[in-house]
Amino acid sequence: MKYLELMRPKHYIKNFLIFLPLIFSKNLGNVNLLLKVILAFLAFNFAASFVYIINDIKDVEKDKLHEKKKNRPIASGRISIKKATLFSIIILLCSFLFNYLALKKLDLSYLYIILYIVINILYSFGLKNIPLVDIVILVTGFVIRVFYGANIINVDVSNWLYLTIISGSFYLGLGKRRNEIKRVGKDSREVLKYYTQSFLDKNMYMCLAISIVFYSLWTVDMNVLGKNNLLIWTVPLVILILMRYSMNIENDSLGDPVDVILEDKILIGLVLIYVLFTMAILYFV
Repeated sequence: MKYLELMRPKHYIKNFLIFLPLIFSKNLGNVNLLLKVILAFLAFNFAASFVYIINDIKDVEKDKLHEKKKNRPIASGRISIKKATLFSIIILLCSFLFNYLALKKLDLSYLYIILYIVINILYSFGLKNIPLVDIVILVTGFVIRVFYGANIINVDVSNWLYLTIISGSFYLGLGKRRNEIKRVGKDSREVLKYYTQSFLDKNMYMCLAISIVFYSLWTVDMNVLGKNNLLIWTVPLVILILMRYSMNIENDSLGDPVDVILEDKILIGLVLIYVLFTMAILYFV
């Protein structure tokens, strides 16, 4: 259980972005492609866990002094640094193994995984202290997931999807920094001293607005849906989901996207309704 905790599986929810190219290319019913994406999803989960473990090893002394992080497996002493290092190597090998099983060949997908790992390790070892760069790296991680998923099934990523993910990720990242300042103060993270709540507020909601615009344009993109533009009816749902998310951000949340979603049953319900409605339009209309 402690090793599972070390892997932080609840954060795998972010990796479902890998399925977007499969779903919106209307290939979800293709069993062969679906199996490939499932294996790729597992590969990326292991890659993400590798990054988390390396970060925990590096920050172990700081985590021991943190109110919540001191309970993590390494900081609490339940897992030694030596065992965590060995486990991280096994996790990394599992990532490459599942990626190979997905495609049975060496291709660009490995570069996406390596790029994700490298930029996140660089983030942990210093880039997280550089204003805006820290948020750009968070955004890049979301974008890599989408392009990785597209590469697995050999489809192109819509320009509108790319812009939607970029702007939406900036919204999430800025919101996280905003609430870190609001809840625990600027001393909790070095980079926070460069930000003001006013700056984060303005840019967060700018990114929220353009995310809705880009998504709306994507729904009427004829290259995505052919002659079926019914997906535009999902726009109000997306607006409602983002409004609910913003409501949580404005209240008592620390702003971590995973926690915001998993701790709000209404938000989870809205997301499920969006998924079911979208699937019905794409596959049954």
